[in-house]
Amino acid sequence: MTKINMRQMKINQTGTISAVKANGELGRRIRDMGIVKGTEIRIQGRAPLNDPVSLRIMGFTLTLRNNEADNIEVEVK
Repeated sequence: MTKINMRQMKINQTGTISAVKANGELGRRIRDMGIVKGTEIRIQGRAPLNDPVSLRIMGFTLTLRNNEADNIEVEVK
């Protein structure tokens, strides 16, 4: 499997979180939202200027800014 940055994922592409590279407050906030290693995600859509990104995780929809998505590494299929 290929590891890429979440920002690089395409709409309807699925993958598994392999790492959260953010530290401090941002890293804690990302993990509190359920974005942890081993969790499956699917990119649902993007805003017209590609920021933010909408993803499906654990049965709910979550939106992240691109600067937050840059800190998340995903293994894509």
